[in-house]
Amino acid sequence: MTRRLVVKIGTSLLTRQGGHLDKLRMARFVADLARAQKSGIEVVLVTSGAIAAGMSELGWSKRPAELAKKQAAAAVGQPRLMETYRQLFKRRGIRVAQVLLTREDFDNKHRRLNAQATILTLLREKVVPIINENDSVGVEEIRVGDNDTLAARVAVKVEADLLILLTDVDGLMTRPPKDGKGELIHRITKITPAIEALANGSASGRGTGGMQTKLSAARYVTSRGITLIIANGRRPSVVTDLLQQKPIGSLFVPT
Repeated sequence: MTRRLVVKIGTSLLTRQGGHLDKLRMARFVADLARAQKSGIEVVLVTSGAIAAGMSELGWSKRPAELAKKQAAAAVGQPRLMETYRQLFKRRGIRVAQVLLTREDFDNKHRRLNAQATILTLLREKVVPIINENDSVGVEEIRVGDNDTLAARVAVKVEADLLILLTDVDGLMTRPPKDGKGELIHRITKITPAIEALANGSASGRGTGGMQTKLSAARYVTSRGITLIIANGRRPSVVTDLLQQKPIGSLFVPT
């Protein structure tokens, strides 16, 4: 049974063309997470989308390559993203908290324990922590790098039972994306070189990561006793269906 759940939502699911926040889809995610929390599950949300939301606000059509411009977009987009979540959860009678992290919050023992205590306190108070990387100040030396990795490290930090990575594909397929459509692999008990080869492909232009970072996240959490599922966030009520153990997505079994 799932007692504590971490859900990561990727940029491609949160934004429409041009970087505008897709509030209808965000509302569906919030409804799904609210159902989970009201069933007694502690919920942590790791969200992407700040840079994309900031791009829209600034009138930029293409994700910038310069670090300073990415940081500026994140600084503009993060409050917009959080306010949207706050309003959507408030309609469901649920409070939220923003938690922005960098790699130091995992690597430095004192900061790691402080961040862990904060998140666990929020969960005890039935507040949903909404976590993102602190992109507005992060430089390469202190960045986690992508939100799949961030979600994996958060899941271990809070001792979650299940980590769900929501993306815009059904899961890990039997063929790499560059080779055309394959069949969904429903259950993975070991991440072998053959499994890793299936993750070849490129990331969306609106976010970072891809299937390779999801496999790295799966390796990290399953070795620490946490189940991970990659699933398509475009499916209605996807979190509810996964918690009911419906056969969707790719499930990585703890080792």
